[in-house]
Amino acid sequence: MTERHHQPQSGWRRRWPLIKKILTYCFFILVAGLLISLARNVDWREVYQTLRNYSARTLWLAGAATAVSYAVYCCFDVLGKRYAQHDMPIRQIVPVTFVCYAFNLNLSAWVGGIALRYRLYSRFGLRTSQITRVFTMSVLTNWLGYLWLAGLIFALGWITPPDDWKIGHTALRVLGAGLLLASAIYLWACGFSKRRHWTIRTHELYLPSLRLAVVQMLLGACNWALMALVVYFMLSQQVAYPVVLGILMISSVAGVIAHIPAGLGVIEAVFVAMLGGGELSQASIVAGLIGYRVVYFLIPLVFATMIYVVLEIRAKKLRSRDQARSDEDPHEEHPPTAA
Repeated sequence: MTERHHQPQSGWRRRWPLIKKILTYCFFILVAGLLISLARNVDWREVYQTLRNYSARTLWLAGAATAVSYAVYCCFDVLGKRYAQHDMPIRQIVPVTFVCYAFNLNLSAWVGGIALRYRLYSRFGLRTSQITRVFTMSVLTNWLGYLWLAGLIFALGWITPPDDWKIGHTALRVLGAGLLLASAIYLWACGFSKRRHWTIRTHELYLPSLRLAVVQMLLGACNWALMALVVYFMLSQQVAYPVVLGILMISSVAGVIAHIPAGLGVIEAVFVAMLGGGELSQASIVAGLIGYRVVYFLIPLVFATMIYVVLEIRAKKLRSRDQARSDEDPHEEHPPTAA
């Protein structure tokens, strides 16, 4: 009989609950710290004054466009349900995605897009490989929508960059054609490629079907269009919607192709540079974009924070219930369930 030495592994297993608890507390502290930092850096008097100057109709229209945009974004992870082949119900996917999107916009993709998504989905029973596929589907859907929509706008010459930018009108149209080509290549690969999957760090990623790829591109573009609609309303509809949409598209790559003045965010700098010489004053443009950030970023974050607390409590109760079932019948397999 050979003696088995499992002492290091058993010691690790004994310490793991404590390590996991410490990591959980650190995560909560990080999220709380980021929220507090965000709240301290916001000029709430300016926010209040900006919103006070809007009519109720404008705020309702912008709020409705925001709600529809978030609903569309939640469909990204619903697509991921089919792509990852998991059984988590849609009624649970939607609040998780809403929370992740709001935190992503306000506290960076590392917090909302990655950390929260992996934490919440894993607590509701999804495997790491499944979460990776859901995350991949969400990111691809968002940027595929951007690729073909921005590519179309740039290629058609709807937007003319300011003269002092590094990229000119012709170069922007060439960039648009390149974005459209990249979108077409993706569609071709999904429809006709013989190789359907790749392995990245033990995670297998599969090409979706052509039909699913088309849905991705439509949903992604719809979300970008709705974001632009919110800006359009917060600028009091004084700028044509196609122009607002085009500027929002170009602001996403402005950090690479243009000099951004210090003290302004990317979106604000691009809108001021491209609209400052028109009917709107610089102050009106900045005020409109402050309103946009409040309606589309900050207000959803408040709701997302409350929903996140509820999800954590629900996930804890769910895991306690499943653990109780396992203790009652350790030989019976219980599939992960979602409340």
